[in-house]
Amino acid sequence: MTNSTYVISKRKLLLYLGLFLILLLSLRMLWYHFRVVPVHPEAQHGVIDLRYWKFSDRQVIDLNGEWEFYPNLFLEPGEEDGLLRSPEAARKWIKVPGKWNQVLGKDSGYGYGTYRIRVLTGKSESLFGLRVQNVQTSSRIYLNGEMKESTGDPSITPELNRALNIPYTVLFKSDSGVMDIVIHVSNYQMHSTGGITQSVKFGTAEAVTRETSFSETMQIIVCVVLLLHVLYACILFFLGNRGKELAYFSATVFFAIISILIDDDKLLLVWFPFDFDWTIKIKIAIYSAIPAFLILCMKSLLGSRGLSRVITAFLALCSVNVLLAICLPIQLIIICRYLLLLIMLSAAVIVPVLVLEIIRRGEKAAIFILLSAVALSNNMLISGGIKANFWPDMPYYPFDLIVTFLGLASFWFIRFSQITISSQKMADQLRKADKLKDDFLANTSHELRNPLHGMINMAQTVLEKEKNGLQDSSRGNLQLIVTVGQRMSLLLNDLLDITLLRERDIVLNKQSVDLGGVVTGVFDMLAYLTEGKSVELVQNVPKSFPRVIADENRLVQIIFNLLHNAIKYTENGIIAVEAEIRDGKALIRVKDSGIGMDEETRRRIFLPYEQGEGGLAGAGGIGLGLSICKQLVELHGGTLEVVSSPGQGSEFTFTLEVDDRPEQQSKEREAFELVAMPHNASGADGEYKISNAKNAAWKEDINTSYSDKPRILAVDDDPINLKILSNILSTDNYDIVCVFSGKEAMELLDGGEWDLVIADVMMPQMSGYELTRTIRIQYGITDLPILLLTARSRPEDVYAGFAAGANDYVTKPVGSLDLKARVHALIHLRHTVSERLRLEAAWLQAQIRPHFLFNTLNSIASLSDSDPVRMTGLLEEFGTYLRMSFNPRNLQRLIPLEQELELTRSYLYIEKERFGDRLGISWEIPDSVTAEVPPLSLQPLVENAVRHGIFPRASGGTVKIIISDRTEEWIIVTVQDDGVGIGKEKLDRLISSAEPISRGIGLVNTDRRLKQIYGQGLKITSILGKGTTVSFKIPKQTGRKEPQDKQHNNGW
Repeated sequence: MTNSTYVISKRKLLLYLGLFLILLLSLRMLWYHFRVVPVHPEAQHGVIDLRYWKFSDRQVIDLNGEWEFYPNLFLEPGEEDGLLRSPEAARKWIKVPGKWNQVLGKDSGYGYGTYRIRVLTGKSESLFGLRVQNVQTSSRIYLNGEMKESTGDPSITPELNRALNIPYTVLFKSDSGVMDIVIHVSNYQMHSTGGITQSVKFGTAEAVTRETSFSETMQIIVCVVLLLHVLYACILFFLGNRGKELAYFSATVFFAIISILIDDDKLLLVWFPFDFDWTIKIKIAIYSAIPAFLILCMKSLLGSRGLSRVITAFLALCSVNVLLAICLPIQLIIICRYLLLLIMLSAAVIVPVLVLEIIRRGEKAAIFILLSAVALSNNMLISGGIKANFWPDMPYYPFDLIVTFLGLASFWFIRFSQITISSQKMADQLRKADKLKDDFLANTSHELRNPLHGMINMAQTVLEKEKNGLQDSSRGNLQLIVTVGQRMSLLLNDLLDITLLRERDIVLNKQSVDLGGVVTGVFDMLAYLTEGKSVELVQNVPKSFPRVIADENRLVQIIFNLLHNAIKYTENGIIAVEAEIRDGKALIRVKDSGIGMDEETRRRIFLPYEQGEGGLAGAGGIGLGLSICKQLVELHGGTLEVVSSPGQGSEFTFTLEVDDRPEQQSKEREAFELVAMPHNASGADGEYKISNAKNAAWKEDINTSYSDKPRILAVDDDPINLKILSNILSTDNYDIVCVFSGKEAMELLDGGEWDLVIADVMMPQMSGYELTRTIRIQYGITDLPILLLTARSRPEDVYAGFAAGANDYVTKPVGSLDLKARVHALIHLRHTVSERLRLEAAWLQAQIRPHFLFNTLNSIASLSDSDPVRMTGLLEEFGTYLRMSFNPRNLQRLIPLEQELELTRSYLYIEKERFGDRLGISWEIPDSVTAEVPPLSLQPLVENAVRHGIFPRASGGTVKIIISDRTEEWIIVTVQDDGVGIGKEKLDRLISSAEPISRGIGLVNTDRRLKQIYGQGLKITSILGKGTTVSFKIPKQTGRKEPQDKQHNNGW
């Protein structure tokens, strides 16, 4: 980060902090506006006149002002009208609230005395109340000569004095209209101050009670909010997050709760009164612990390594202050108060410095910590400093602390969210890596299966053809090759199956299966593995054992994997397969006497790619067999378990359903459910089947069939529906090709020209919607119409079909006339657009540019004098160019490649004569190449390269025309220039349908015609300043030949 960037960031940070501080102060002022006592009369010379004051049940007033004070004297109530007889000589005046040190004539606050004030309210039957908030350090209150309440035991001697300072409320009536309030106060504990240090509240009983309850409730609410943070941190801690920051945070919030409960209304002391001295000690200790744990929490949470020495010294100072507060006598506790002030100021500096360091390192969420620090510092400054020294009656304000811990919680939540997102990304990466691994193994399996099956087939062919001419040993070796190949094929299938099982793509074909026959067959397959071992394979499946319900192929796979695993880890002994009926299910056991497994291995043996440790040398394998077995058994509705001990062998047990149906009903029949579709099925005799061989034949016929019939590609996973569709459309002149999946359809689309796709929506693997979207990536909506055919007719389904890019949507059952009409309309639309594109191309080519014509004629004229031979050649080529440009064959769908090359040569000859060495021409064309191309597909590309690529460069350049027939199926036509090139943004727009077509053949037109005919358009690459390459592919054998358009043959 540069210095300028840092300055800007710092200014922004200061601006945010300033705005936040203004917001905090504004909220506080708003709070005080509703909480501050209104202006009212004050006491003068020990009397406060409230006879004209309008009391409210919602607000109290302060009895502030001049009170009578009798230092070092406790005046007792007299007998005269219940009023106190006061000795005038001892009376002094004192400001309440305030310290009494000066009035006592002492430097310290130690001493005792009597406060007195008379309140004039006028005669009233209302019930009044007094709230004494803070008196140092014990007090007793008299009203009209009657003792009402006390905290502690005030005394004239320290020995008899018992200190206790908690708020209390007194409720009373004043029938006479005059209330004489006398308060005895003594202090022998607090050195710095004594007396009534906070205002005495006065008002109706309802107002005093309401004020007290509101203040106490707000403190309890704050404590509850903070306690929830503690519980949240504890839950995270016990759930496994053992970070130190959680412990520090919990300690900070816990001590903050205690500090709230021992300050202001001192609720904790009201609930649990204890010694005054320890109250002060605990209070100082808690206020010292809060900043210590707060900074420890910040340091651990932010991971900061800065200010290590400063933080260590600060923590030491906090610890010393806590020890001093506990050990020093109460008279010397003033030392701890000064140290506490230093601690608070230091914390207010250290915390922002720590947070700023993290913010500079890029931790944006740390701003919440900084805001918390500002809120906490603001609370300590105002509620601590200003309240203690200037405004002792400051109302309780709860929101700074709430904001402080909400900021901390917000940072924690953001950090947790970031960690969660990061963990999710890492998990996604791991899943992708795992998917790549599975894909790699699956792809490898596919690649290995072909040569493996070729090996098996060749060995089996030799065995069948040469069985009489082979020696027994050779015949056995070939049979071993076949057996080993089959085993390897099953292992490769395991790799594919584990992927299918994870994606839940395996569908079981359950039927009645003979378990004994399966076990015998697997034994034969694995017999070769026991050669060289003292292992005996034993089948203990009773002959009368009932058949089981299972997918036979999958059952073979399960037993094969279990037996193969047993043979692999058994050197000698017996491997047996047993079966019995238990609880109505078939229980199959595979037992061996091999090396066995310990408990740890048993726990993970069914996980993918896991193998037992300490196996036999050369055991091999990839650890998938048992995992696949377990999942396949569970797909059958059974369970697979293992019992094993090291050195005692293993026993695998799995369950299957028993086929208890009669024999004649155990065989399953294949049937297709026919959906009613009224149609004329003339010519549809016999059973209709679509075999893979026929599909393969269709695929080969795509590039070799020559027909004028519109070609329709029908896609449906149900052969019956394809049969019905074919019957409906067979009466018309259509060439219909049927496939069973979207994947097959996409393969066919790349191989030739199609006029219409009819697809079912509900297909496995790739739905009709997905197939439509995939086709629309390559074809426009008029280039290849799509008709979706399905039984789902809800409006949202129809909308989804059109949103995917379908041209029409027909719901089943559909009438044959309706279907035929829609098919005819869509094919007609496609042909109309194709014809428009061809006409557009021919028309644009026919509009020869006046400048090109004028310049060519000028060149011919100038050569007539200087070089008649060149003039003759130029004139001939110009004639050829005009003849080819106006040739009506340009209206046809396809023309010979040589015709397009002739037009291109004429154009380049003319430009070469005009511009000479500025234009270089390179031809790379095979000697004999036969193909057909759309008319006006090559020459416009060459002209575009010359005019927009070569000529804008002053030095000119070279254009290359390359025709490559290296592949068996395709010819690649490339136009390459080394001109000015095209920028990326313009290149992206070049073949966009939204790009307007100016004069000349547009790339959009050429691209769309190529896509319509071959399924692939132009491929354009360009580097600005280095040139452009445009290429397209045409088949060596074109799809369909069209007859010449007879109406244009006259005159040419």
